[in-house]
This record gives sequence, C-alpha cells and structure tokens, in this order.
Amino acid sequence: MPRLQFDDLQIGDNWKSQARTITETDVVNFACLTGDFDPLHVDRESAANAPFGRPVAHGLLGLAYLAGLGSNAPSVHTVAFLGIKDWRFQEPVFVGDTVHAVTRVVVMTSAGRRIGRVTWHRELVNQDGEVVQSGTFETAVATAASQATRLRKQAA
Repeated sequence: MPRLQFDDLQIGDNWKSQARTITETDVVNFACLTGDFDPLHVDRESAANAPFGRPVAHGLLGLAYLAGLGSNAPSVHTVAFLGIKDWRFQEPVFVGDTVHAVTRVVVMTSAGRRIGRVTWHRELVNQDGEVVQSGTFETAVATAASQATRLRKQAA
C-alpha cells in the first residue's frame, strides 16, 4: 500500500486506527524495558489501596501504543519525528482496556521541495469512547517531489 505524501494531506483530514487490548504482559514487559516497577503498575495489593483501586498501565506505555497504532492510520512517508507537544494524560489506562488512536492534521508547513512539516492532533481513546491521552505530534513528511526524485534515481 502506498504511503501518503505531504501533498496528499489537508488540514482537517482524520483517521481512526485499529484497536489493541492492553494486557498484563504488556505492562510487565514495559516495566522490564524501562525499569519502572512502581507498585502502582505492577503490584495488585499496593494498587488496590491507591486512588484507582487497581494497577494502571504506565502512561508512557499508552503513549507508545498511540505512536504505534497511529503509524498506520494514516500510513505516511515520514522522514523524521520532530516532537510531542502539550501531551496530556487525562484518564488512567488499565489492563484489559482496548484502545485506538484518532489522528487529525492540524497544521501543515512547507519546508522546501523535499519535505513538509505536519502537526497532528492525536488522541488515545478507550473502549468506552473516553479520550485517555491527547496532544500533538510533529513530523517531517516527504513531498511528491522527493518521491519523484527517488523513483528517477531507482530507474537510472
């Protein structure tokens, strides 16, 4: 499937990704990967006495889910990831939650013939339709001109 180029996008375009259910294995693997074994995430007894009454997934695990789920909705010829702004962790994410990403183009700026900068508003939404995380991602996206140049070089 061809990836979208900067020239294919318009402000206001939006997509909804496939969904993924967060498992206890995901939370434990993330804790192992990052070294964050806070009882809030991995200790059922301790978390039972915490504000949410049960373990919550790491906030950054939710952000990682959003980045992955959003990478194919839409599939874009991304040249570079430039940053995250105004990220909000609005609601807890629990083991067993099924989440999906909602992505909308909010700003587009040409950065020359080969790339454009795109600001995306992204939301991580749970099975109840609650936005649990949101903010903006900024990426550099290839233009149609850069794709044409690459195809000419391949043909030569």
